[in-house]
Amino acid sequence: MIDTRTRNDSEGGSVLAPWRVYAPQHDTELLTRALDREHVSAEAAVLDMGSGAGALALAAARRGARVTAVDRTYRAVLATRFNARLARLPVEVLHGDLFGPVAGRRFDLVVSNPPYVPAPGSVPRCHHTAVAWDAGADGRLLLDRICRRAHASLVPGGVLLLVHSALCGIAPTLAALERSGLQARVTDRRLVPFGPVLRSRGAWLRERGLVGAGEEKEELVIIRAERPR
Repeated sequence: MIDTRTRNDSEGGSVLAPWRVYAPQHDTELLTRALDREHVSAEAAVLDMGSGAGALALAAARRGARVTAVDRTYRAVLATRFNARLARLPVEVLHGDLFGPVAGRRFDLVVSNPPYVPAPGSVPRCHHTAVAWDAGADGRLLLDRICRRAHASLVPGGVLLLVHSALCGIAPTLAALERSGLQARVTDRRLVPFGPVLRSRGAWLRERGLVGAGEEKEELVIIRAERPR
């Protein structure tokens, strides 16, 4: 792997993120803190869906959980495997689209930091850098699919922790999860400055009414959804 970036995770360790692999950022930190509150028990089955460089998978593995990580790009799969080996943590890493590689399996906890940035134009192919964050004109290309299928991948009492930007719409996520049979609520919110991608799309975002004039911050939210026992 070349052109790597090293980012500290919230556990005080670090992960290597090669070019075109999503490195830990504000959303990763927020989601890891939510993971901490779940008091993940040893031997709990945890799924990190859209693992990127593997920071969340490693955080769960450090707590003794049985962790499976899934990503749709081979670069991310290799990065997660490499970082797990570097940290000497057992993580099953699979290549595929969302829940596809773990069809028929159920988990105590699913964590997901999917692509959620609204984007003009066509959806990027997996070999493009933007596949790590672009998610269609409304940013919900993957979010809606996750909401529809999460219930079937959780054990009774199991929890989904999902992070995304308020630019995608918080109410649609809550409503979709409730329709699927999960009890959902927002547990965390954080305002963060626009990164380079959103800054470059400022005019387009304003045209669509997603941000106001002079607005330079987005709100990140953690949504916790539980399958009733």
